[in-house]
Amino acid sequence: MTNQLDSDAAIELERYELAESPAYLFEVDRREFFKLFGCGVLVGLALKRGAAQESGGGRRGGRNSMPQDISAWLHIGEDGGITVFTGKVELGQDIRTSLTQAVAEELSAPISSIKLVMGDTDLTPFDIGTFGSRTTPGMAPQLHRAAAAAREMLLDLAAAQMSLDRPQLTVTDGKIVDKSGKKSVSFGALTKGQKLVKTIPAEITVTPAREWKTAGKPVAKVNARELVTGKHRYPSDVKRPGMLYGKVLRAPAFGASLGSVDTSGAERVKGATVVRDGDFVGVAGITEQAASRGLSEIKAEWKTTPQISQSELFQHFTRKTDASGERSSRFTQGSVKDQMSSAEIKLEASYTVAYIAHAPLEPRAAVAEWASDKLTVWTGTQRPFGVRGELAQAFRIPEERVRVIVPDTGSGYGGKHTGECAIEAARLAKASGKPVRVVWTREEEFTWAYFRPAGVINVSSATQKDGRITAWEFHNFNSGGSAIRTPYDIANQIIEFHPADSPLRQGSYRGLAASANHFARESHMDEIARRAGIDPLELRLKNLKDARLRAVFEAGAQKFGWGKQKRSQGRGFGMGGGTEKGSYTATFAEVEVDRSTGSVKILRAVTAFECGAVVNPDHLKDQVEGALIMGIGGALFESIDFGGGKILNPRFSRYRVPRFSDVPVMETVLLDRKDLPSVGAGETPIVGMAPAVANALFDAAGIRVRSLPLAPNGIKDAGK
Repeated sequence: MTNQLDSDAAIELERYELAESPAYLFEVDRREFFKLFGCGVLVGLALKRGAAQESGGGRRGGRNSMPQDISAWLHIGEDGGITVFTGKVELGQDIRTSLTQAVAEELSAPISSIKLVMGDTDLTPFDIGTFGSRTTPGMAPQLHRAAAAAREMLLDLAAAQMSLDRPQLTVTDGKIVDKSGKKSVSFGALTKGQKLVKTIPAEITVTPAREWKTAGKPVAKVNARELVTGKHRYPSDVKRPGMLYGKVLRAPAFGASLGSVDTSGAERVKGATVVRDGDFVGVAGITEQAASRGLSEIKAEWKTTPQISQSELFQHFTRKTDASGERSSRFTQGSVKDQMSSAEIKLEASYTVAYIAHAPLEPRAAVAEWASDKLTVWTGTQRPFGVRGELAQAFRIPEERVRVIVPDTGSGYGGKHTGECAIEAARLAKASGKPVRVVWTREEEFTWAYFRPAGVINVSSATQKDGRITAWEFHNFNSGGSAIRTPYDIANQIIEFHPADSPLRQGSYRGLAASANHFARESHMDEIARRAGIDPLELRLKNLKDARLRAVFEAGAQKFGWGKQKRSQGRGFGMGGGTEKGSYTATFAEVEVDRSTGSVKILRAVTAFECGAVVNPDHLKDQVEGALIMGIGGALFESIDFGGGKILNPRFSRYRVPRFSDVPVMETVLLDRKDLPSVGAGETPIVGMAPAVANALFDAAGIRVRSLPLAPNGIKDAGK
């Protein structure tokens, strides 16, 4: 047996953007050279990107370990205000609230007394990034521990100050209180604003989930008023004194290289500063109009190379696999060949998924400022320390001279891991001597950001007439290895991920390849059920030993009324579910197909979800339903159209995303497991939507569509 799929590296295979070569590497002028290195011999000037991005360090902890001093994580001011430090960032998933709840729980402090400082590389402990649903299972427990240690330290201080034994004291509402009610002292009076200089004990006791009073409750979003009144400033809103506006010259097609460039016309534009550094060409203007005009005056000649088109994509993947096996993974168990040869029911099918865009509400944005040889950048990224490393590498300066600050950002969905926009702003700021803001246009975001990987998935299965699946062979080409292992109890398996040559830039997306792998697997499960004449829910339960996955299928089916639906022409019902990142989901969908117009409408979606102990039920429900709405786009109509090295639908007028009219009636069932650790919920709920809709579509119209999107132009086109 070989098994490489259980390692973290295999699970995260499709984070292709983290393995890219540097976006920019600028020349070092003579003055800067001697400032950095003196008169010595230059050795190893250009670091490998991974080393620069992930070296970590900083004043609050290195890459491979979290700091264990309380003061690295929280500070209690003289006024009793509690400041919490975390390298995680807020992109709309509301971890600002859930992490605040963790601290409030252990300190028995009011939510209003706690403020989070997030994603500031000068102030917060190193963090690898806000992705992979790692915040709840990783950062929340750390803040529970730090706050619990602070609580115990405060109790010690209070006992000494009040001349009372520890058992006589309790913590409540930001104070230490004598249980008799005669004495109390506030947190601020105890700390007097000084650092909490103490190591977090390894054996520190945190509050168990069954005893939570603040965590586990529907606490309101902590900065909701700022968001709804427009007071909050996103990265694209940041302004600095004397700030200029930046524009960057882009290639006309993928794979094009800059031949010659004439910037003389741009240099004559009043209020514009032109920068040429290697292949980087940009303009900083006193207004956006001046920058745009300067850019339009640049005359460039490009060398292009032939590129494949969308129509060739899926054949290209199966032909252009990585023969070296780099990043590939394979799991084998039993003998698939023997079972296939003797199977009562054999099925083979191929499923495909298209490239899709992240389409964040806020495109990439950054403001860069140089002062006293230090670079400060405000930007929207999921990896502030990674972007700090990219900036240090691009300008060949120590990371200590770079600060990255991440204001709460207008969404990311896995699409904001890299720092090219930050580097562009920093290069223009360096040349102009003033702060520069660069905000990508929607067309730039659609064209030059990375996409969710497209892929081909081939599935073969062997099943007995009673519905017991005896063999399973699953090959994923290009899209990735997340959730590639089947959760069903099948004795004989071959499961393999095959890297392939991608014509478009690709990388992380919400749920990674879990959405593709679940679509193929759960569609195939439905096909088996149809061939065997067994109810799709019965087939799944017959082949499931995982009690947690059984529980969400059963809970979702009960809420949906599976098997009790009223049938009518053009309406169908389907399901899809699975597990990823430690959480479990099952989605049931009702779909209506109008054969006269070809329109497909999702009428109702019921999702049962379980992620251990629920931290905030209202916000968890928002996460689940937000993922489902996002999943509608990938299921029905989202697809990048490309050809000749160009994106052909680089704007919302041509790229269809879910609209209010697309949103079905949604019902969410949360299974709160206080006996289990909390895990992340930002990704997994998305995986059930596409297969549930595909299976309901077949039930409604008798058409089996094995490609995502299922009906970009209606069912008539999809059925061809």
